[in-house]
Amino acid sequence: MSFKPLFARSLGAAPGRLHMAAHSHHLWPDASFAGQVECWEDAARLADRKWERVMGELWPAAQAEVAAELGTRRPDGIVFAGNTHDFLVRLWAAAPRRAGGPLRVLTTQGEFHSARRQFARWAESGDILLETVPVEPVATLPARMAEKAASADLVMVSQLMFGTGAWVEGLASLAACAAPEGPWVVVDGYHSFMAVETPFAGLEDRCFFLGGGYKYAMSGEGLGLMHCPPGFGPRPPVTGWYAEFEDLTLPPGQVGYAPDAMRFMGATFDPSALYRFLHVRRALAAEGLTTARISGHVRQLQQLLLDRLEDTPLGEAELLNPLDPGPHARFLAFRHAQAAEWQQALMARDVVTDVRGDVLRVGLGLYHDEEDVDLFADAVGALA
Repeated sequence: MSFKPLFARSLGAAPGRLHMAAHSHHLWPDASFAGQVECWEDAARLADRKWERVMGELWPAAQAEVAAELGTRRPDGIVFAGNTHDFLVRLWAAAPRRAGGPLRVLTTQGEFHSARRQFARWAESGDILLETVPVEPVATLPARMAEKAASADLVMVSQLMFGTGAWVEGLASLAACAAPEGPWVVVDGYHSFMAVETPFAGLEDRCFFLGGGYKYAMSGEGLGLMHCPPGFGPRPPVTGWYAEFEDLTLPPGQVGYAPDAMRFMGATFDPSALYRFLHVRRALAAEGLTTARISGHVRQLQQLLLDRLEDTPLGEAELLNPLDPGPHARFLAFRHAQAAEWQQALMARDVVTDVRGDVLRVGLGLYHDEEDVDLFADAVGALA
């Protein structure tokens, strides 16, 4: 079955393109356009009063959608920002420094660029003491990090590694180390949110979760999201006035905070991503497209693609994330010395993939069907 009609605008805008990078810039469904238009129309119609609708209707609706996706049943534990880097800064400022010096950060060597770069710069400036651990073997990663967690203030680990597509099982053992007084455990779920069914269930009492709308939520930029466990960081030092939005009647000079996840809020923001997100969620629900169903669609295409690639140059590459039972990335990661050359050669044919070092990533999504798999396999077969 093809779901291309849900993406008519994005696909029609570049009809000659074969976009095999749904894990990178996921194409936007038509519903997101309707959300963008509604945001503009609300601003024109309501002016100053638009914030009553944004914070009174859209914000809690989006919180409920995210909590349901994560499997936490705690909408009030969800807060939004323009991107996850904003939350990284707020977490760095708020996390307890139990040793009295710079924040002690424990993370992996496979984190996404925003965290990797920021941690490296803070380590360079002396604002943190950084320890990184190898991702492999991934089966023992949570246990290895748990052994070191006692000497850290902030622990950050991706749930699904962006470079290799490896799924990190057993985060409960690491979550057991977390406490309000430290260490704090942060799960980066950018590649698991709306790609894996209820990825955060059972971890919500002790861990933070970071995700966003740019990828499998199909909502574009501007929707960074964070789940905040209760009792962790009641008064974040990096704070905007929306963190006391519920009570603007405090006497001058007092710095108030919301008791829920709103305590990590910033200031005035662009609400258009909330509109897009909610429109997309409604459109998916109307089609009966749950995360599990979409994942099933993608997995069938991934298996078909692997079968079609066997006799092509890409068939000689090492597949870093085989289609084993259990959660799987929405992309296939192929390691080969010619990965960068292949990516460029495909791009010259208007076939979009991406590359991380010597790993070519091929991402499939709801807007792909069997015809796309055949076209991609033909393009790869033509590689020198």
